[in-house]
Amino acid sequence: MRRILYVTAEENHLYTSSGSSLRLEAKFPAGDAGILEFREYLRGRRGGLFSLLADVAGEDFHEEQIPYLRGADRDAVLRRRLTQRYRDTRLAAAFSLGQVATEERRNERVLLASFTNTQQLAPWLDALEDAGARLAGVYSVPLLAPLLAARLGVRSGRAFLVSANRAGLRQSFIENGRLRFARLERTVDTAPQALALFVRSETQRLAQYLATLRALPRDGTPIQVLVVAPPGERHRFEQVLASDARLTFRTVDAAEAALAAGLKAAPPDTAAEAIYLHLAARKPPREQFANRDDRHSYVVWQLQRGIVAAGAAAFAACALFAGVRWLEGLDVRGQAERQAIEARRAADQYRGITATFPVTQTSTENLKATVAEFSRIASHTAAPEAAFAHVSRVLDGFPQFELDRIDFSVGQRDRAASAPAGTPSAPGAKPDPQGDAAMRLEISGRVNATERNDYRGITAQVRRFAGALGTSGYQLARTQLPFDITSEGTLTGDIGGSTESGDAPRFTIVVVRTLP
Repeated sequence: MRRILYVTAEENHLYTSSGSSLRLEAKFPAGDAGILEFREYLRGRRGGLFSLLADVAGEDFHEEQIPYLRGADRDAVLRRRLTQRYRDTRLAAAFSLGQVATEERRNERVLLASFTNTQQLAPWLDALEDAGARLAGVYSVPLLAPLLAARLGVRSGRAFLVSANRAGLRQSFIENGRLRFARLERTVDTAPQALALFVRSETQRLAQYLATLRALPRDGTPIQVLVVAPPGERHRFEQVLASDARLTFRTVDAAEAALAAGLKAAPPDTAAEAIYLHLAARKPPREQFANRDDRHSYVVWQLQRGIVAAGAAAFAACALFAGVRWLEGLDVRGQAERQAIEARRAADQYRGITATFPVTQTSTENLKATVAEFSRIASHTAAPEAAFAHVSRVLDGFPQFELDRIDFSVGQRDRAASAPAGTPSAPGAKPDPQGDAAMRLEISGRVNATERNDYRGITAQVRRFAGALGTSGYQLARTQLPFDITSEGTLTGDIGGSTESGDAPRFTIVVVRTLP
């Protein structure tokens, strides 16, 4: 809940803003008696949130250009310009109007604004400071005029916003959504038609004055005038405010403007200032007149709220993370319980199966070890069918060869390659557990359909046959040829004897294949 002090030249009103409604809380006269009453009201309200909305005559607006700067340099230049322009800079402010590009350099247009009589506002600010209240900002009705104009559909171009407030007739000149100039004219209780005539005449005077200052072009398109008429008086205002070549009037009922600004309920004796009060409480602009010293407690309060909000967000995130972890823990615990149930069920099934086994003279562990050893031995044992099929396929390509004997054996690779078939192992020798198991084929036969004295041809045929056997995963370990030529060039073998006896030349081939 925020309280807004509406300051006028005659009487000050304290309103409370809550949601979309505005409620009058207290009234204070504009003199010293009112300040005393205000101080008495602030007792017991330390830490309350207040804003001040000034609707007084005597506001000063002055446009200047400064070099295009940023940061501390810009702040220093603006403070110097404000000090040169105003004697009391407590309620002086500078508002940006955009950049200006020149041939030499880039400049920034700024609007210097303040109150010609700051002493009528200073005692109220001092009372808030002494009471420990938090001052959110000091605003004037013209500062809120661009926001109200945007709510009513005017966001660009030049326009006048005219409204009848408690303090008088407020006129604000807005250009491209930014305040350029404003003035307040005192009014008395007049009839709606007379008030409409007064609006027309004062708007024409303001347009002529701004044209003299060259803030408005003398010849150009008509300027839109947005008039907020008192409730129920829109029709009378439209009859009086006829558009011409200079001004284009558009009248909006105060109730319609309040709804556009988001205000749904206001005290019955308020005029158009209720709309500005609601905007100051709910949608205050960044531009305002209070300096850092006056807003120190409010800034500290904002930082505290930010820290608390960040802490609450972090706590919520941690709580959410913890909740997710808790759910994951519940899921894991449920899975563990299901796995334990399945394990007990499997154990019961295993005991039921083992109960049907015949009675043995050994333990279950020994049976498991025996089965594992048997599986290992079986994995290193090979059947001879595949090896015989390989020899048969190779023999189809060599019809002149006739086999007499095939010896099949399984053992360590090195022994199987070198030892003759049927050679027993050495007494007490144990197989190398790291050695590779292999199967061994020792093939013996003879060569037919070849001249007996062609020993070179016979030798070449045997070597080709041996090479064919050493394929498809088989490796040639040893070959014993029918004839041999020693390193001294001597031919060994009984060629003549073989011819006379009629026996074909014999050979022996050994191939080995490693078992998987």
